[in-house]
Amino acid sequence: MIPSHTGAGWLDRLADMSPGYFGLVMATGIVSLSAFMMGLPGLAQALFYLNVAQYGVLWVLYVLRAWYHPRRFFGDMIAHLSGPGYFTVVAGTGILASQFIILAQDVRVGTVLWLATAVLWVGLTYTIFTALTVKGEKPTLGTGINGGWLLAVVATQSVAVSSALLAAQLDQPWRLELNLLALSMWLWGGMLYIWLMALIFYRYTFFSLSPGDLEPPYWINMGAMAISTLAGSLLIENASSAPFLVSLLPFLKGFTVLYWATGTWWIPMLLLLGVWRYVYGRFPVTYDPLYWGAVFPLGMYAACTFQIDRAMEFYFLGLLAWVFLLAAIVAWSMTFLGMLYGLVRKRPARS
Repeated sequence: MIPSHTGAGWLDRLADMSPGYFGLVMATGIVSLSAFMMGLPGLAQALFYLNVAQYGVLWVLYVLRAWYHPRRFFGDMIAHLSGPGYFTVVAGTGILASQFIILAQDVRVGTVLWLATAVLWVGLTYTIFTALTVKGEKPTLGTGINGGWLLAVVATQSVAVSSALLAAQLDQPWRLELNLLALSMWLWGGMLYIWLMALIFYRYTFFSLSPGDLEPPYWINMGAMAISTLAGSLLIENASSAPFLVSLLPFLKGFTVLYWATGTWWIPMLLLLGVWRYVYGRFPVTYDPLYWGAVFPLGMYAACTFQIDRAMEFYFLGLLAWVFLLAAIVAWSMTFLGMLYGLVRKRPARS
């Protein structure tokens, strides 16, 4: 490897860049949207502008990694543990599309990003799952699956969320079609969660588990249900403009509450596993790009709780949404500072 004091040092380090780094965009975007929902427009706008910059920088870095390290880039894509990380590109693009639609009220850019989200979802879904299916050598269940696989669910539901938001902004002839797409993706995401969560839960309970195995993406166990709740709540609110959704309202409401309840059940369990990992197991707390996979679920739970409170006309979950928004802001700030500190430490020395 070329020494870090040469100009090519940072290009060499791109080989080790995490495929899931777009989790930064996911986390920043959902904290921004949650803040806007709960009456913090200044914070929401600041994070929105930051997210646009982050999104652009990450695309440049991903393209450079694919150009200079194609074997690592595409090899990670068809590996059981790293491949699902690429779904953060889909989810990050979908959440940025939602930011443009809601915060910037820019339907044109939102539509372009929504289309990019759909294209990325199709390309990555069928590339990754086909490759993992046909490859000859495969790991065992105990070593080949973790909570990061649920990023496929998050990516699917990000298409549902951005489609539902876009449908609310457009008139015919696209409103009904976008609502049907949102409904279909919401249903498929729920089915995919059932498949994957059964395997992940089986792995947790019947295979030995060390503190190192519980990487931050295990919080996606909850985050996948949170974004499913958000998508369901948006479909409920869109029912007034889509007659076929009116006939499905009892079903939509029932499953949306089911998703929210399932995500809520995971929270104490994840906290207990975190105590086991960091206190009992004394696992070191150092910055890792995967920690964005733990920030995102906190922000998404705040957003989905706020939205389901309105869609279902509960009007008593507002405090819970605020608690998780504050937790998400704290977690985002700590992780962002950790990222900056890590970048400074790894900066190539001048010759």
